[in-house]
Amino acid sequence: MRKPPQRFLNFQKSYPEVFEAYELLGNAVAKAGPLSARDSALVKIGIACGARLEGGLHSHCRKALDAGVSPEEIRQAVLLATTTLGFPSMMACLSWVDDVIDGKKD
Repeated sequence: MRKPPQRFLNFQKSYPEVFEAYELLGNAVAKAGPLSARDSALVKIGIACGARLEGGLHSHCRKALDAGVSPEEIRQAVLLATTTLGFPSMMACLSWVDDVIDGKKD
């Protein structure tokens, strides 16, 4: 498991009750259906791409790698956004996952 970014750790320390509620919600929705951790990770990558959330995509890319999703699978998930989001948006998202895969963003 990779260390979360300092910004996330600072939030956790500054707002422990909010963080705990957020974690409980995340755990509850993860258990609410039949998706595996791998499938959920890929879905969240798609959501982060669609919403153009760079930090979220960094986070979900790290989590996907930790769940056993390969870099090639992550990149394909991003490539699938081309026909929905457009080429420029997909390219931005691909650069964000490459930040994590290539070790530029921990």
